[in-house]
Amino acid sequence: MGDWQKAGWRSKPRVQMPEYTDLDALHAAEAKLSKYPPLVFAGEARRLKAALAKASRGEAFLLQGGDCAESFDQFSADAIRDTFKVMLQMAMVLTFGAKVPVIKVGRIAGQFAKPRSAGTEVLDGVELPSYRGDIVNDLAFTAEARIPDPARMLQAYTQSAGTLNLLRAFSSGGYADVNEVHRWTLGFTEAEEAERFRDMANRISDTLDFMQAAGVSSERQLALRQVDFYTSHEALLLEYEEALTRVDSTTGKWLAGSGHLLWIGDRTRQPDGAHVEFLRGVQNPIGMKCGPTLEPDELKRLMATLNPENEAGRLTLIARFGAGKVGEHLPKLIRAVEEEGANVVWVCDPMHGNTIKSDSGYKTRPFDAVLGEVQDFFAVHRAEGTIPGGVHFEMTGLDVTECVGGVQAVSFENLSDRYHTACDPRLNASQSLELAFLVAEELTALRNDNGSDRAAAAR
Repeated sequence: MGDWQKAGWRSKPRVQMPEYTDLDALHAAEAKLSKYPPLVFAGEARRLKAALAKASRGEAFLLQGGDCAESFDQFSADAIRDTFKVMLQMAMVLTFGAKVPVIKVGRIAGQFAKPRSAGTEVLDGVELPSYRGDIVNDLAFTAEARIPDPARMLQAYTQSAGTLNLLRAFSSGGYADVNEVHRWTLGFTEAEEAERFRDMANRISDTLDFMQAAGVSSERQLALRQVDFYTSHEALLLEYEEALTRVDSTTGKWLAGSGHLLWIGDRTRQPDGAHVEFLRGVQNPIGMKCGPTLEPDELKRLMATLNPENEAGRLTLIARFGAGKVGEHLPKLIRAVEEEGANVVWVCDPMHGNTIKSDSGYKTRPFDAVLGEVQDFFAVHRAEGTIPGGVHFEMTGLDVTECVGGVQAVSFENLSDRYHTACDPRLNASQSLELAFLVAEELTALRNDNGSDRAAAAR
């Protein structure tokens, strides 16, 4: 990477990025950002990379989740707390199912920019530029609101800094105490609709009681009341990313200071494009969305570009195909990775391939389709003998009605009740926790299968 420069992406083809009309304002915003402290630090990114290396070997499991797109208007301490809370609950359930540590990564403190399928949108016969996330323009459907405003990058930075400050306090200040987290989860399983998950919740209770009796309590063990929590977002707005990129004084390597893990979207993974060029040179762990159009040869080329040293934990491949389509696309990509001997973490994103439009006009995602893609993902890895390393959800801790189904039985008629997303539909707190229990069942089955295989080999 010795030939890499943080501004090198500017000479490459760029897609899904705004065309700023006020270049003086853009340069002023970039200059300010370049003087601000980084939001994350190199040591944190290295710890996350080491944890992801374990996930690539099946010694840990990644839970990545959070907002589709963060909003300036909906920013609040309560919303951050509620999303953090449900992720802790999900992580505890997944840890019990997988019997390995769960890496907690939020789509938060930077997930402001959104790729769009079209450059414009039409409402009541009026055509305007598409909304590209609060870091770029405003959701309001007016010509003025849709003009890209570089000053929004400064507001995104300020909100991200405030979010990270609160997350760090929650992570280390006792809010993440394992006993409290489980008490919250027991409230979910007390509902009649969630009865099928009660047995697993009770077994977690028994485990915690045994630990307490054996003297392993949160009062004595710091690890039981503190957690590592990392941030991630799609590195879409490269002016923002470049301005927050710094040299790590310890290693002399470049760090993208906007978040711990950055990913390349399915629409921006061109091997010769600007986004691949930028992310190939930073030391952060990085992700890449893998959709139906990705072919094995292109994947091999991208892996060689993004992870030339084949470093474990460096590259996470996020599969997003849609329920019923995983068997058609994922096996050939897995085989391409195996042919190269590449170290990757395979993660399932069951959200983006399962978006539909309801008769009422609301975009939604059926819970059964989301679960179906997760189950297909595990089934393919079981058949290929490879490791399913994690899951990636668009979710919130709020009681929204954006995805249909689940034990809460959100219907198409309910969508308008609490539909608050600025972009794509999210799982609510109940649906997120329900999905964690169902994924834990998959992990338990996988662990039992592996145990049976080892026993057979020993015989």
